[in-house]
Amino acid sequence: MPRPPEEEAVRVLVVDDHDLFRTGLRRLIGQEHGLTVVAEARTGDDAVLRAAELLPDVVVMDVNMPGIDGVEATRRLLEVSPHSTVLMLTATHDEAKVLDAILAGASGYLLKSTKLSEIVRGVRAAAAGQSLIAPSVAGSLLARLRRHAPLQQPERTHPALTPRELDVLRLLVAGCETIEIGRRLHVSPSTVKHHVSSTLDKLGVANRVQAAVMAVREGLVSDEPEPLSRR
Repeated sequence: MPRPPEEEAVRVLVVDDHDLFRTGLRRLIGQEHGLTVVAEARTGDDAVLRAAELLPDVVVMDVNMPGIDGVEATRRLLEVSPHSTVLMLTATHDEAKVLDAILAGASGYLLKSTKLSEIVRGVRAAAAGQSLIAPSVAGSLLARLRRHAPLQQPERTHPALTPRELDVLRLLVAGCETIEIGRRLHVSPSTVKHHVSSTLDKLGVANRVQAAVMAVREGLVSDEPEPLSRR
């Protein structure tokens, strides 16, 4: 099957200080239809420079690197290439690092032990504006947030969410993707995407993972299941 023209492919920057892993990941992604690796970097500083030069669609970023780590690199990279999305990779999941990475703007977070096909799926999800986070990481992250949630609700400066947007947000926290949300709410995927977009705008966050984090931190949704709104 012929590859599409490069300008139509998702442009990927691979960042990892381990040469063997980085080379293998570049080869894997480069073999995928609709994906092309435009560059690679072995340090966070180099990643920021390459991103400013190339403006990649997706950046696959290692968390632990010499110099500035993947979290700080993500923060700086998104300042110079705001339309890029970042998929974080790590050998082990550190709850504090996961939270820092998401708040820095990462759209997804996967373990390096994940199947290679799942990493490719994460790249495609990031390119489509979706979030993919390893279930084990998501579970421990949300559990940590709930344990450390403030007893008093913080003052909220964002507009109030509608009952339907709260339904969607509750399902995002549960880890549901667009099709599953639509199935549970009995609405079309396009309607789900509309509600998600509206919810992200109101919360002032960039992606679904950040929305889920904010929902738990600010107590926007409860841990107890509630009847889903029909509105």
